[in-house]
Amino acid sequence: MENFNELSRDELLKLLQMFAKNWLAHDGSWFLAVEEKYGMETAVELDAKSWERFAVAEASRIKKDLGLPEGGGLKALEKALRYRMYSAINTQEIEFADENTLLFKMVECRVQSTRRRKNLPPFPCKPVGVVEFSQFAKTIDERIKTSVISCPPDPVTDFYCGWKFTIESETGKP
Repeated sequence: MENFNELSRDELLKLLQMFAKNWLAHDGSWFLAVEEKYGMETAVELDAKSWERFAVAEASRIKKDLGLPEGGGLKALEKALRYRMYSAINTQEIEFADENTLLFKMVECRVQSTRRRKNLPPFPCKPVGVVEFSQFAKTIDERIKTSVISCPPDPVTDFYCGWKFTIESETGKP
């Protein structure tokens, strides 16, 4: 940590982006190695298992380090989503539809942008995303329910993937 203490804020932010890119490059390299050896179906299956574990670990660390309360609801989830690793390199939008519904959209996704640049079809990440976002949200607050708005292989519109998080109100209605 001593080396990091010597860096400016701008240098630290640049490093954060580099670390996020490196993390994503490792994730992609792992996926491609599995796909090459076992095929796409097995790669997606194993990727979902990996994200199931990672999403819980990431959410737990964010929750602890940001001091998010137990049962913090959608406000805690909104804050946690802003500090996920890929938030440093992807463009996302988060908004409340109402007090019991939070909408999350990945407007620019580094993985999908790279595929588009290489004239490849969008990566069909929906099965992985369902596991990832559900586990992340549930770790922040077990009452939160997650559903997909749209995610590849669904057609890409003005965002790559979208997720809806809901929580029951005190009256028991969403």
